Amino acid sequence: MGEHRACSLLGAIPILRLIGVLHIWILVIVLLLFGAFSVSGSPRSSRHFRRCAKHPAAEGVCRGRLREVRNHMTERWYQKAIIYCLDTETFQDSDGDGAGDFAGLTRRLDYLARLGVDCLWLNPIHPSPGRDGGYDVTDYYNVHPRLGTLGDFAEFLQAADSRGIRVIIDLVVNHTSDEHPWFQSARSSADSPYRDWYVWSERAPADRRQGIVFPGEQKETWSYDKTAAAWYYHRFYRFQPDLNISNPRVRDEIKKIASFWLRLGVAGFRMDAVPFLIETTNPDGSMGDKDFGYLTELRQHVQWQRPDALLLAEANVDPDQLPTYFGDSGGSANRLHMLFDFLLNGQIMLALARRDPEPVIGALRDTPPLPAGSQWATFLRNHDEVDLSRLTADQRQEVFAEFAPQEDMRLYGRGIRRRLAPMLGGDQSRIQLAYSLQFTLRGTPVIRYGEEIGMGDDLSLPDREAIRTPMQWSHRPNAGFSTAASGQLVRPVVADGTFGYGKVNVRAQRNDHDSLLSWFEQMTRTLRECPEINTGSCTHVDVPAPPGVLAHRADDTTGTMLFLHNLDDQDATVDLSSLAGIAGPPEEMLADRDYGDIDLAKLAVGGYGYRWIRLC
Repeated sequence: MGEHRACSLLGAIPILRLIGVLHIWILVIVLLLFGAFSVSGSPRSSRHFRRCAKHPAAEGVCRGRLREVRNHMTERWYQKAIIYCLDTETFQDSDGDGAGDFAGLTRRLDYLARLGVDCLWLNPIHPSPGRDGGYDVTDYYNVHPRLGTLGDFAEFLQAADSRGIRVIIDLVVNHTSDEHPWFQSARSSADSPYRDWYVWSERAPADRRQGIVFPGEQKETWSYDKTAAAWYYHRFYRFQPDLNISNPRVRDEIKKIASFWLRLGVAGFRMDAVPFLIETTNPDGSMGDKDFGYLTELRQHVQWQRPDALLLAEANVDPDQLPTYFGDSGGSANRLHMLFDFLLNGQIMLALARRDPEPVIGALRDTPPLPAGSQWATFLRNHDEVDLSRLTADQRQEVFAEFAPQEDMRLYGRGIRRRLAPMLGGDQSRIQLAYSLQFTLRGTPVIRYGEEIGMGDDLSLPDREAIRTPMQWSHRPNAGFSTAASGQLVRPVVADGTFGYGKVNVRAQRNDHDSLLSWFEQMTRTLRECPEINTGSCTHVDVPAPPGVLAHRADDTTGTMLFLHNLDDQDATVDLSSLAGIAGPPEEMLADRDYGDIDLAKLAVGGYGYRWIRLC
């Protein structure tokens, strides 16, 4: 009898365990559901709903807070990202050879995560002779041995993913290096299978000195090759022959390259010089139409490989042409997901130079509407020069006079080869103002490595290399970038002056609550609480305002944000009582100082000051 009861109890143990497991899972599901609603319908969000419900004009907007429980697998992650652009070779050296590498970059991922970065954009990582910063590629299916191995890159991707950081890489397929095996084969014989992978002409094209991209450094866009006994086309330098996008085999090869890196784990690509990639050039030198169909084809291909893959592109073209890069004439967003907003960038620089927001107001007004799901990428500084080509000649001279008064600070007659901190005289108030303005305008913010600590430049270096110096981690030799002898570094560190690494480095700013780095970390955290900035509408609040003051707002189903930026050095007050009808008690989210209680009828903002205010 006792044995029978014991056997019965033993037989019941698996059932009891199963019941216990089920209870645990039920509890977990309940907690997850509660947590999901407490994230989007947090106590702060519920409070906003209650107070906004008193104002009928705001009720529909603010009620959206309680609805916003999203599936993170399907939302467009790039619309809420903070993208950080870096050169692997100048970020962190792990083995003392003087060049940064993937192992070193992996060691610094926690720093980037703390900064609030959730997407890394890596400048070219492929094998290259290095005559154009890696944009002259010799092998699209490998990484430069100086940076490590494909295995090192895979480990880096895994480490980034574990921290919630996606990685995109440069896709430089409008041209190759002239040392690429494809071109070496193409030039060797007219019968080469790679001959028509490039654009050739038997006679010298009459327009071979037209369309110069780098004035002063480039003399023509067609060069004669003695081995091939023909002229080949190169929109950029002569050592970068253009691929023939009209060739179906070239198009398929580009898709194969994209597939390779997507399968390895990258989240997408920054595409270089897209207008030149899709332009068709005929052997007689004449230019055909741009092949926008290939962008549609490539978009379909990458999303088949990885549904959330991103295509972020560079297309510095006239405003009326921009929508065509995002999608077809039917309004479908079936081409590029994101474009860098060159138009806005130039206008921000003009506004900062004049201390007058009017250029930014004009850019917001004139920017063409985008198809649903498309996004702008905003930036102040990137890996190239500040491009002022979209400004008039007089406007360009204004910006030069303010930010690049010396000739060696300028490049190609159209740009500035300086970092933002020295352009603004190292004034931390103006630097914070500029980045607050960028981060509150519509789109996804992109920042260049070192901008978060106010790094300087080295104008003794040629061309764009002036802003491509190693990251300044500490006051230790070589700024903590490398243990190699200083003469062995891939580029010299900025050692002297106001922006030398002894004064400007991560370690010095890490625990300084008043530092630029601490401010950046606070701003990125605040941005996460203000989703309206990235995905909502962005409009100028057209009220009488003192010179220098910009008021704009961001609206989405999650609420309404109001922003004030004073580009002048004089304190100002603005009457924004016209917005009181959509606001409960306004809440200060971020500001350059403590302004006390908020009175929309007398809203103060200090010289070079800024305010982020949640209305509902």
